[in-house]
Amino acid sequence: MTGINDGLSQMLPFKKLLYDEYTNGNFFYSNAFGLGGGIYSQLSYYFSTSIIFLITTLITFLLELLHLMEEPDIFYWANITLIISVIRMALIISFTTLFFRYMKLEIIPAYIGAALYGTSVIYFRHVTYWEFFADAMLWLPLLLLGIEKIMREKKPGLFTLIVSISLFDNFYFSYVHFLLAAIYILVRWSVPQIQDETGKIQQIKTYIWSGLVGLGISAVSFIPAVYGYLNNHRPPYEEQVPLYSFPDNPLLDGRIIIIPAFVILCLFMFSFYKNRLFSLFAGLTIITIFMHFSPMVASVFNGFSAPQYRWEYFLALAAGGTAASGLQLMHKVKWWQMGVALGGAFGLYVAFYLDDETLVFSSLKDAYEAVAAIFIVVPFLLYGFFKNRKMLAFFSLTILATNLYIANFYQKDTISEGGDVQTVSKEFLLSEEYNGKNQRDLIKQIKQKENDPFARIDWMIETRNNTPIVQDFKGLSVYSSILNKHLLYFYLYDLEIDMGRESVSRYASLGDRANLYSILGGKYYIAKEEKSLIPYGFEQIFKEGNYVAYKNQNQLPSIRTTDTVFLEKDLMNASPVAKERAMLQGIILNDDDIKGETVPENENIIRQTKVKEVGATYEGNVLDVTAEEGGLNLIPEQTNPAVKDYYVSFYLKSLEKSQRSHDKIDEFRLMVNDFETYRKSNDSIYKTNRNKITIRVPKDKSISIRLPKGKYKLSNLELYGEDYQLLESAKKKNESNSNVPISWSGNKVNISYDNQTNQQYMTLPIPYEKGWRVYINGKEKEVKQANYAFIGIALKEGMNKITLVYYPPSFFLSLFITCMSLITFLFIRKNRIKWLR
Repeated sequence: MTGINDGLSQMLPFKKLLYDEYTNGNFFYSNAFGLGGGIYSQLSYYFSTSIIFLITTLITFLLELLHLMEEPDIFYWANITLIISVIRMALIISFTTLFFRYMKLEIIPAYIGAALYGTSVIYFRHVTYWEFFADAMLWLPLLLLGIEKIMREKKPGLFTLIVSISLFDNFYFSYVHFLLAAIYILVRWSVPQIQDETGKIQQIKTYIWSGLVGLGISAVSFIPAVYGYLNNHRPPYEEQVPLYSFPDNPLLDGRIIIIPAFVILCLFMFSFYKNRLFSLFAGLTIITIFMHFSPMVASVFNGFSAPQYRWEYFLALAAGGTAASGLQLMHKVKWWQMGVALGGAFGLYVAFYLDDETLVFSSLKDAYEAVAAIFIVVPFLLYGFFKNRKMLAFFSLTILATNLYIANFYQKDTISEGGDVQTVSKEFLLSEEYNGKNQRDLIKQIKQKENDPFARIDWMIETRNNTPIVQDFKGLSVYSSILNKHLLYFYLYDLEIDMGRESVSRYASLGDRANLYSILGGKYYIAKEEKSLIPYGFEQIFKEGNYVAYKNQNQLPSIRTTDTVFLEKDLMNASPVAKERAMLQGIILNDDDIKGETVPENENIIRQTKVKEVGATYEGNVLDVTAEEGGLNLIPEQTNPAVKDYYVSFYLKSLEKSQRSHDKIDEFRLMVNDFETYRKSNDSIYKTNRNKITIRVPKDKSISIRLPKGKYKLSNLELYGEDYQLLESAKKKNESNSNVPISWSGNKVNISYDNQTNQQYMTLPIPYEKGWRVYINGKEKEVKQANYAFIGIALKEGMNKITLVYYPPSFFLSLFITCMSLITFLFIRKNRIKWLR
């Protein structure tokens, strides 16, 4: 029930993290989320305000409190997925049945239609890969029911309630529901269901004021979530989005959605369109089928970004309504009409078969959707002929059975085998590929030895940036769709830190750059024994199996003070090494009102370096690799004996449309000496569009740049040496700060610093984020954005009792709006104000 990629890399870790934080009383900030981040703002896309997850957390906590279960681990959150999925599906079918019954459908057709929606393949797809997506399927039928109550009874209560729940639960899917509700209302207006419906102008007025009240009720969750979204950095999607494409075959080989055969038959029952209810759902089904084949529509639903087909549970609901209303009308059908429907459906299936060049049926198992369609035909004809309750029951059971048949084969072929979910097992969760024993033992030894709340361990399993959450330690990596943009800029633009793999929504490690480890609390480093590339100044302390733990011998105190100020504008064209040196010497600020120090010297020695082609030609900034792997060798002609590491920088972009190397489909490998990193190909939707690269390698006679066969733009070659003299002097300078009392608990940091030398600023390795407030000796002061992405504090002379507190942006204002909106809603409900009717 859990996907091997995002399921294990995001869903389980985030549930574990949030449960641990919430049950420890930390509701606002987590320093275990990468380098630290706001819970409401950066995890609102996932589970931080998910109503289903919050209820699960409460029940789990009570069971743990009553000693009916042990403290939940990663296995618990994996196993509980199945139980939650069963409960959620039962609620989805119940709420949808309620909606269909309100639409005047009889109980059996209403239930059948609801079951088709609840057991649609997109439900299993969502639960397996991105579990919180499935929660949206729960609220959609209630939202449509709320719309119907406004249209039929002029009652906005349910609509307001569901709008507030949807906005509170997940801001992303509330946007999706906003678009779906608009489509439903427009189609619904064209197909009135009763004579005395609320006027359109009155409806619009009701939707607006009740929607605004719902928005106000959700403010305490929605406002921080929107801030998190706006404070995120995601490169714009630059590819052309076509109006039409064929993402999958929803009749014979659906990857996203599968349309039941009975729905297709109903669409060809032309006499059914005389019925207004059938026309409504059939119209919605036809419209959404056309929408399914439009990447542009998928892009709109994904915030005008890369096309994502996440909205299509609405198609499943419309199809369920079509099946339900069609089933209710079957007793009126004539033989010739059934023949027309069978002919039309057969023709459509044949057209989809012939048009899909990728479709190959090597066995009946591959054709399970076609088999299900065939199984429907006989009961369809029998009920059309006999038209009695027994045949209705038999036909209804057949519709359910074929849908479950499809769901099970879909899970086996598309999810379990096609999506490698079958490899997710208890053994895998305890293996070195996810959470190995030797890895955990090393972490345990380090944690027993370390009490610095800012100390971090650089360790993650390849591609699993949330390893620190799984293995319960403070790390230097995270994978989340919403991240602090200042940190992403820090990695991608300001310091050009190579993470070992280009991808959006992630940051990881510090590129083996010793200065950054010392500045940002990177005290420990774990690697496999065979890895030779270890950051400068790290020495081995522990070993378990083939894993080794190293400790930074040049670690700087978490609290650093200085009266030396550099300005971002002065460092704009400086090298990453110069920026690191500036942070070692002082603090970097973005302030136009003060004068900064001179940029630290850092000579580019590329002009004293020989460039040699290897298995490639290099001309006009175009590198044409003709061998299977080739590139350039950089050979410094004059070397400084004090230099320990080289930093090589260059612009690199593949000139191929797509590339594949080392079994990575949309990536190609870049090697700089022993440093290995992967870059996205041009057709990947996960590329960062940041092609300026800086790699640290230990000093050697030559620096080799190696790429797979192909053409690349390679320009702006730069080469710098680092002798680490500034790092060693910074260590001595800041030794007095090693014993400064400091505590970090949840959203609060306390520091007592006696500023006897009249230092101007203090820097902390806490990411800068709106929501932090600082108090010095009881008075609020400005939180400064220092060193590009971290917190700086202006100090006073003498004793500084510093308290840093984090609350979500505008938290108290949004809490006030929520309370006032609830009062307003209750007041309106009680008094039923005339002008709002």
